[in-house]
Amino acid sequence: MQVLKFGGTSVANADNINKVVAIVQQSILRDKTVVVVSALGGVTDSLLKAGALAAIADESYKDVLATIERRHIDAVKVLVPVAKQSSILSWVKQRCNEIEDICNGVFLLGELSDRTRDRIVSFGELISSQIVAARLKAAGTDAVWKDARELIITDSNHGYAAVDFAITDHNIRSYFAAAVENLFVVPGFVASSQAGLTTTLGRGGSDYTAAIFASALDAKVLEIWTDVSGMMTADPRLVPHAKVLPRISYQEAMELSHFGAKVIYPPTIQPVMSKSIPVWIKNTFDPEAHGTVIENEVVKRNGNNIRGITSINKIALLSLEGPGMVGVPGFSKRLFEALAAEQINVILITQGSSEHSICVGIDEATLVDAKAAVDKAFAWEIETGKVDPLVVEPGLSIVALVGDNMKSHPGVSGKMFGAIGRNGVNIRAIAQGSSERNISAVIAAVDVKKAINVLHEEFFETTYKQVNLFIAGAGNVGSKLLSQLQQQHAWLQEQLRLQIRIIGIANSRKMVFNDEGVNLRNWKQELEAGQPMDLDKFVEITRSKNLRNSVFADVTANDNVAQTYDRLLEKSISVVACNKVACSSSYAYYKKLKDLAREYNASFQFETNVGAGLPVIGTLNDLLRSGDTVNRIEAVLSGTLNFVFNNYNGEKSFAEVVKQAQEEGYTEPDPRLDLGGTDVMRKIMILARESGEQLEMEDITNSTFMPASCMQGSVEDFYAEMAKQETHFKALYDEAVKAGKKLKFVAKYENGKAAVGLQHIDPQHDFYHLYGKDNVVLFYTNRYVEQPLVVKGAGAGAEVTASGVFADIIRAAH
Repeated sequence: MQVLKFGGTSVANADNINKVVAIVQQSILRDKTVVVVSALGGVTDSLLKAGALAAIADESYKDVLATIERRHIDAVKVLVPVAKQSSILSWVKQRCNEIEDICNGVFLLGELSDRTRDRIVSFGELISSQIVAARLKAAGTDAVWKDARELIITDSNHGYAAVDFAITDHNIRSYFAAAVENLFVVPGFVASSQAGLTTTLGRGGSDYTAAIFASALDAKVLEIWTDVSGMMTADPRLVPHAKVLPRISYQEAMELSHFGAKVIYPPTIQPVMSKSIPVWIKNTFDPEAHGTVIENEVVKRNGNNIRGITSINKIALLSLEGPGMVGVPGFSKRLFEALAAEQINVILITQGSSEHSICVGIDEATLVDAKAAVDKAFAWEIETGKVDPLVVEPGLSIVALVGDNMKSHPGVSGKMFGAIGRNGVNIRAIAQGSSERNISAVIAAVDVKKAINVLHEEFFETTYKQVNLFIAGAGNVGSKLLSQLQQQHAWLQEQLRLQIRIIGIANSRKMVFNDEGVNLRNWKQELEAGQPMDLDKFVEITRSKNLRNSVFADVTANDNVAQTYDRLLEKSISVVACNKVACSSSYAYYKKLKDLAREYNASFQFETNVGAGLPVIGTLNDLLRSGDTVNRIEAVLSGTLNFVFNNYNGEKSFAEVVKQAQEEGYTEPDPRLDLGGTDVMRKIMILARESGEQLEMEDITNSTFMPASCMQGSVEDFYAEMAKQETHFKALYDEAVKAGKKLKFVAKYENGKAAVGLQHIDPQHDFYHLYGKDNVVLFYTNRYVEQPLVVKGAGAGAEVTASGVFADIIRAAH
């Protein structure tokens, strides 16, 4: 004997029912078969709606019933030949008339009891199963329809009736022992009380019906046919890369189904588990797919200790605590009695060993009744201060890891909580049973999708880690960065197991978002077609998307963008800053950003603030982390100024050389920041701060070589005035040449002091042979006393700066 159950989507319409018939016709070649059928997809909800409308005297219930009747009649007309339609059409019409008569009574009384509701919803399975049986007969397959209400006997708890297994098993065995047919069609979900009244087994109860029959008949297998190819590692609606589990144990299946996996109704497992009857989850629309086998013992075959990740939404926490609870027996008992008296189910329990507090998770829908019951039960203790007023927290969800093998593998919970914490998901409560088959964490409902994806990536995604990147700035450096990301996309996945998706891009005019990732082959067109740029909106959307492994890259020089970093870091969004404004603003803001990054497990990377793509800050941090102390820093930190003084010899005007540097992409958008020394001041201050010094811009001495008149007005005025001051610049050059030296704009930090200015460099100095746009930094430390640690290379240019930002994104991703 075998039992096959088909869900609502499997019998949603005539086409689907034909698929069911084809599966059944193949199955009966193997063994005697019982087919359990759900209502047509959506019909149960429609019946409940009709009853609810009738109860409030809303005559639109008649329209709902008319739609239900039409749907079933249409199915019969497609599935059964005209010559054989008469009897089944008549039967369906009679049942629909019965539903209408009952709803008319509800309408007149203005009352919908649980008993009446059971009677109304029972028609869904009764009619659908008759239609399936009629279609099988029309297709030449003899099938006997049997009313499950004559076999399954329950108590009178309408809506969720408890089965009397002694009577039910006897009825089923007696009926099938006397039957000679090979195929039986049975309505799921429905049963009857000992008084003969229609009862139901709870939403999803058709699975349970099938399990009841399988257990009573000692079936070889129970097949649950649905619209997915088995139980999965996570909800595929939340996790696109969720995988089908080929095999799981009964216990794992119960845990997963209890915690939100809708593939199978939770009570289904118990009857078949006691008989070790395998349950096979199969896909009606892909019958050749393997599906999932639920069985007694499962060898670890999928290479993972975790079987699945699931969740329950709309949870509320009730927290009872106070000094009067410590060492006093009975508090927990009174709490659970108060909730039980109101028929409130406790989903999760956690209590500290101090006995100072106890916390329970309940369905959010029962929150008002639960609070009233607990407040009443502990009114005296709350009034006298022995217990604090009940703390109520709605808007929560439970995420759970499930797996039999967790108990023999230490570190699973640490890995779980570490992964969640690194992505800024706060855990409100934790529960783990002694079986170690389930680890549950209560989190904010808004974080569920993020948390499940984080955990799935941590425990199941052996192929790659997904990084969700938001880029502000798509100009010279930004476009080079996007080009490098496109070029290295495949290499990153293959070599570093990283998949970087560009979720958002913004420039000064436009912004665009794409949850599937902006296409890097035509990002310019997508950005141009995007919405008008609004910085606050761009940041808020970045925050609200709440994606795992999020990184925000600022490839601008904009003050306003730099002021948004704190809002991003406090949402555990890592920040990569090419923009120097934040780290060179007030020390208080710089420290705040560093502290926020630590507090919220985010990364704050700004290597390109000093030396473009050179590893200056990284080298400095490595020195400090290894216990060294920085005593002095000397550096040429402006690629622009080095380019200018390497190329200026009086043949071209100083203004022309500066213009060339700007055209080749070496200067800041406003070249005066470079020429006036401001940019170098920022860089030496950042290095001093990273060395541990609390330095501000006004603390830095700037011996500028630029005439004050050049720094006034617009950028155009700046160039015009430089041309007028050519004699001044030529005199600086001639003086250095006469001394046999070169001009270099040097930054220095020593003994808590910092200074920048133009210097004459003799041929023996490390700075003398510094060509093109190169930067050089000399670190004098306790370990590097006489001979400094030198970092030298190209310190300006869009390509090298973009590569530095790219490297910081990779660091943030790890």
